[in-house]
Amino acid sequence: MTSSTEPSTTAAADTHALELPGEVVTTATTRLIDVPGVDGKVALISLDNGQDHTRPSTFGPAGLRSLDAALDQAFEAAPAAIAVTGKPFVFAVGADLGGIGLLPNRDAAKAIGQLGHAVFRRLHDSQIPTFAFVNGAALGGGVEVGLHCHYRTLASNAAMMALPECFLGILPGWGGTQLLPKIAGPESAVTVIIENALNQNRMMKPKDALKLGVVDVVLDAADYLEQSLAWLAGVLDGSITVQRKEYGEADYAAAIERGRTISGMRTHGASAAPDRALDLIELSRTADLAVGFAAEDDALADLITSSEFRAGLYSFNLTQKRARKPVGAPDASLARPVSKVGVVGAGLMAGQLALLFARRLHVPVVLTEVDQDRLDRGIAAVHAEIAKLAGKGRISRDEGNRLTALVSGSLDYAVFADADFVIEAVFEELEVKKQVFGELEKFVSPEAVLATNTSSLSVAAMADGLQHPERVVGFHFFNPVAMMPLLEIVKIEGTDDAALATAFALAKQLKKGPILTADATGFVVNRLLLRFMGEILAAIDEGTPPEVADGALAPLGLPMTPIMLLQLVGPAVALHVQETLNASFPDRFVVSANLRRTVDAGVKALIAWNPDGSQGISPEVAELWQLGDSPSTAEQVRERALAALATEARLMLDEGVVAEAADIDLAMLTGAGWPFWLGGITPYLDREGISERVTGQRFNPPGVATLPA
Repeated sequence: MTSSTEPSTTAAADTHALELPGEVVTTATTRLIDVPGVDGKVALISLDNGQDHTRPSTFGPAGLRSLDAALDQAFEAAPAAIAVTGKPFVFAVGADLGGIGLLPNRDAAKAIGQLGHAVFRRLHDSQIPTFAFVNGAALGGGVEVGLHCHYRTLASNAAMMALPECFLGILPGWGGTQLLPKIAGPESAVTVIIENALNQNRMMKPKDALKLGVVDVVLDAADYLEQSLAWLAGVLDGSITVQRKEYGEADYAAAIERGRTISGMRTHGASAAPDRALDLIELSRTADLAVGFAAEDDALADLITSSEFRAGLYSFNLTQKRARKPVGAPDASLARPVSKVGVVGAGLMAGQLALLFARRLHVPVVLTEVDQDRLDRGIAAVHAEIAKLAGKGRISRDEGNRLTALVSGSLDYAVFADADFVIEAVFEELEVKKQVFGELEKFVSPEAVLATNTSSLSVAAMADGLQHPERVVGFHFFNPVAMMPLLEIVKIEGTDDAALATAFALAKQLKKGPILTADATGFVVNRLLLRFMGEILAAIDEGTPPEVADGALAPLGLPMTPIMLLQLVGPAVALHVQETLNASFPDRFVVSANLRRTVDAGVKALIAWNPDGSQGISPEVAELWQLGDSPSTAEQVRERALAALATEARLMLDEGVVAEAADIDLAMLTGAGWPFWLGGITPYLDREGISERVTGQRFNPPGVATLPA
């Protein structure tokens, strides 16, 4: 490892042959600056890949060597301090994931870990004080650069900060597992590395990073660099002292135990990365950095060369690229502007939609209902949510007042005469929705887009009989609307490009990742979820103990069990969708007798806490459900459910419901929260050999979302 103030002669040389094809090089440049109150120069190293903020700086071998050379220049100048910062709005977002996914073998994967450690450690070992001025987004290796520095400031407007590696199936391998527990404590390390990553890749806001101890101070963004340099001067002259707490065995034991619990609940052992990361956090208590970093190198090399990481990388690319450029979307120039939105209904879902439209579009949003009492309650609920956001500081008071003024209500559809986009969110009954559209068409302009938030019904049937069916689209959100990224945009035969382009443009403004789907019952997510859930319920109806059937898919590491999902959706809603799918596909979607009993009995709580703290089937449900005399094992239930998923996915592709298997995977990732390390679902079915066994063919070519054959 390279040392402190001496120029590096080995960090880059030891891995001079290591390259990543197509690397966008992040160049590090050093300049010496005068800082008031500092005796001597400050060496300021800036990281910049030459792209705008939409292409954040990442580290590949060439970028690491550039930072190594910049550190040489800094140390040679013998400055009073060394500080590292980034380009506008971006500090650095870690390793070049695309390039790392192309590394040919474990030796190359280990070499990238060693090179990162060698370069970054120079900041840690320096006898000259080192500072990270985290001026914007910082992820993965970007955070680890900061952890190697002696001190860290963070801009108050930094968009995101996280160590997301376990979400992708790897771990923080450039010092994160060894340094963060020592700096912020093992409890915070488990929160950042394990809990946040496995909670759908939760990002830290500046206040979170400060509270957790990841950074030392948050400074105002308006003059962030000047404030950071002044803070640096205060540290050097002793007027600012940063306290570092010591953490003992008990702190580590409690944190690791919590981490194991979280990992077990979130992954059910399906992903190796969280447990490897926890092993390394535990190691950091007793190991010196040389031992800890060597262990990180080995763990990272193992995980980079796993199918789990290749699937995670595939998932990452889907959510970061395909979701932003959806296949089948018309030319964006055809989209019409939306200056007013109408929402038919004022219930829970309608209220969520109204709030989302108002927050993202900043245009008037008008809700309607069948009577004044329901309308008043709906509007009051939306206004209360806005007040709650302002009360928590998530929006300013002024913004809250503006949003409140934008959301209003009326009992008269005439209020939609100047609306550009009207979405219905009424009871999930075809005739009701047809009636709504028929009435709307008397008042809205011929160019206004009419959208339905139906989860499974035929959009074409709703448009049947309208004068302008060409402007009708499906616009299916997922619950909770504010959080779930997916939008299923449904095109019916005859939908014109202007209406469809407007829908896609609106999805982008709403910060959703849309997929285009044909008008097929259940569309994508509900069709797949109800198919595999139906197999679980069918196994129970036949006699399989509910806890056995419900736990059968645990090896996949899904975010929740089928019965937990059933409770979240609501038994009545699930039954309605199951009946709708049964009407279209009676040979594959059977209506569960036990589900019908549950709905008839009015039972909503299907899951209860057991005396040992675990979750299981509630006693009320256990007494209500009737089991047949043909039980299956957990393995048999799992094989049955996965075979059903493979069958349904293949049929959806053959029917043209979506363009490619990648759209199915994207939908399951962003609409159902399925794990990145599965790659959605089709790569998993390929890897396990289920695709070929059930359908006679793979969904993806060999090497997609898995290791090359």
